[in-house]
Amino acid sequence: MSQAKTLPPPVRAVVDVLYYLTGLGFTAYLVYYYLTGAGGPTTLAALLVPVTFILFTLDALRRGEFYPRLGWLPNGIIALVFIVLAAAVSVYITVEFHAIRTVRAGFWNATDLLLGTIMVVLVLEYARKRFFPLFILNILLILYAVYGNLVTGMFHHPGLSWERIATAMSLEIATGIYSRLPQLALTLIGAFLLVLGVLRAFGCVDSILRGATRIAARSPHALPQTAVLGSMGVASVSGSGAANAATTGTATIPAMIASGIPPARAAGIEASASLGGQLMPPVMGVSAFLMVEFMGVSYFDVVARGYAPALIFFSSVILAVYLLSVRHRVGQTAFEIEPIRVLDWINLGAFASVVIGLIALMGVLHMAPMIAAFRVFVVSGVAMLVITVGVRLRTDGRLRPAALLGPLRRFIDTYAAMVSDLTLLLATLSIMTGALVITGVPTKIGALLMTAAGINLLAMIVVAFLFGALLGTGLPPAPTYIITALVVVPPMIRVGVDPWVVHFFAFFLAVWGELTPPTSVVAAVTARIADASFLATLGHALLMCFSLFVLMAGVFTRPELVLEPGLPQLAAFGLILVATVGITFALQARFFDARLPDYATRIALAGIALLVLLHPSRELAAGLCLPVLLLAGYWVIFRRNHPGSAGRRRTPSEIVQGTTGG
Repeated sequence: MSQAKTLPPPVRAVVDVLYYLTGLGFTAYLVYYYLTGAGGPTTLAALLVPVTFILFTLDALRRGEFYPRLGWLPNGIIALVFIVLAAAVSVYITVEFHAIRTVRAGFWNATDLLLGTIMVVLVLEYARKRFFPLFILNILLILYAVYGNLVTGMFHHPGLSWERIATAMSLEIATGIYSRLPQLALTLIGAFLLVLGVLRAFGCVDSILRGATRIAARSPHALPQTAVLGSMGVASVSGSGAANAATTGTATIPAMIASGIPPARAAGIEASASLGGQLMPPVMGVSAFLMVEFMGVSYFDVVARGYAPALIFFSSVILAVYLLSVRHRVGQTAFEIEPIRVLDWINLGAFASVVIGLIALMGVLHMAPMIAAFRVFVVSGVAMLVITVGVRLRTDGRLRPAALLGPLRRFIDTYAAMVSDLTLLLATLSIMTGALVITGVPTKIGALLMTAAGINLLAMIVVAFLFGALLGTGLPPAPTYIITALVVVPPMIRVGVDPWVVHFFAFFLAVWGELTPPTSVVAAVTARIADASFLATLGHALLMCFSLFVLMAGVFTRPELVLEPGLPQLAAFGLILVATVGITFALQARFFDARLPDYATRIALAGIALLVLLHPSRELAAGLCLPVLLLAGYWVIFRRNHPGSAGRRRTPSEIVQGTTGG
C-alpha cells in the first residue's frame, strides 16, 4: 500500500469535510445557475473550471491517488499549493472578467498572463494523471504551434509565440479552457448528470440490477441477459461504457461464469452490453452532447434519432448472448436471485418516470433540454426524498439523520466527481482543439483527405474510418469524435453527404473507439472482474459489437435511419435490424453438424444480410429479408435444442479454468 493511502485519520477527516463542503457549494451554485442563468455560460466557466480542479485534487488526495509514490505530507503540501493557485485563478478571472474580455482584450497585463498560464498548466497536469495519451497529444500540438516553422511541406506554418499560445488557451476564452466545451459540461451535461446523481443516491441502479436479474432468471438461457438488461437500464441514464461495466459487471460477470459461460466470454458480454451506455437515450455519451454543439441543433433532435441505432445495437447483443447461452448450455442453479423489495419497486418506478419525463418534456412540450433535465431532477429528487422518509418512518418508527444524510452524501459524491472530471476532460480537449484551429490543421488534413480519396465517397469513408480508428486506439470517445468532426466531417459535407449522416458516422466511430484495441478501458474493467485474459475479452467483445460496423455502413446506405424520425426511419430501421440479425446468426449459430454445409449456410446467410444492408435498391433489400428470417426461423424451430447446436456441458473445473470445453 502506498504511503499516500495511509492518511492519518484527522487529516483524512479534514480532507473529506473540505471535499463535501466544496462539492456542496459547487452543486448549489450550478443549481442556482440552472434556475436563473445568471451571468451566462462563459462567466460560469470562468468561475467554476478552477473549482473543478480543486474538487479533483481533494478527491484524489482522500482516495490516495494524488501522487501515490509520495508520502501523505508531500501530497498534502502539493494539494494545498494547487488548491490555492486554482482558487486565486477563479477569483481573479471572475473579478476581472469584463476587463479581460473587453478593456484589455489583446493587450493583457502580466497578471492576466500569469494566472491564465497557471490554469492551463493545472489542466494539463490533470490530463497527465488521468489521460496520458491525450496529454502527450496536447504537448505535441503545442510544440507544433510554436515551432511550425521547422516543419516542411503542407503542414508548414510561421510559428506562434509562447505568449500567443498561453492567451489562446486561456484569456481569449473562445479557444481555450473556458470555451464552449467546458461550458457544455457545466450547463447541458451537468443538468442531465443531476438526474443520474439522484438515481444513484437513492439506489436506483442497484434496483435496476435486481429487477434485471429477476426477469432474466425465468429461463436458463436468459441468465446472461442480466448483463444486457441491467446495462441497458443503467445505460439509458449514464452515458458511460466504463461506468456501466464497473457498476453492473461486479454482479453479472460472476453469475455468468458460475452458470457455464467461460470467463473471457462473460467479460466480453458485459463489455459489449456496457458499451451501449454511449448509445442509449435519453442520456447518451458525451459525444452526443458534442454533436449538439457542432451541428447547432437541440439535444432532443439527437435523442430522437439515437433510439433506432441504440435498439439495433442492443438487439444484436441480446441475440448474440442468447446464441452463446445455447452454445454453452447455461445452467440455472448457480444463479442467486435477490428478492425485490418495496423500495426497489419504488426505485424502478422512479427510473421509468425519469426516462418518460425527459422524453415528454423535450419531445412533446419542446422544452429546452437543460431546463427539462433540471425539472426532472427537482421532481424526482423531492419525490424520492419524501418516499424515503415515509418508508423509514413506517419501518423504523422514527427518522434517523443518516436516512437523509446518506443519500445527500452519495449525491454530492457522485455529482461533484462526475461533473468536475468531465469539465476538466473537456477543458483538456479545448486545449487540443485550440491548437488544431490556430494552426489550421483541420483544413490541411481535410484537403489531404479530399485529394487522397479523389472525391470518391467510398474511398473517403474508408479513409475516414481508418483515421478515426487510429485515433480511437489512444484517445477516449470524446476527443476521437471532436477530431473526426473537425477533420473528416467538412470534406464529406462538401461532397454532398447530409450533416446528420456524417456526424452520426463520426459518433459511431467514436463509440467504437472505446473498444478499439489495444487500449479499451471497458474491456480492461470487465476482464479484471472476470480474472480473464484482456486480449481474449477484447476479441469476444469486438465480435459481439460488430453491429457498430453495421451502423457505420447503414447510415450511408440507409440514411433515413438518422435523417428524420418517422415512417422512413422505421423502414430503414427494419432493414438494418434484419441485416444485423442475419449477420449475428451467421457468426454465432450452428445450422448443421457437418462443418462444410454449416459454413456454407452461414457464409450464404452473411452474404444475403450484407445485400440487405448495402444494396441500393430498397425493394430488393426488402425482398431479401425473407430468406434471412427463414434461416433464422429454421434455427429457432429445428436447431435450438439440437445437441449439435452447442458444445458439451463443461465440468466445474473447466468453468473455473475458463476453457471452452468443445
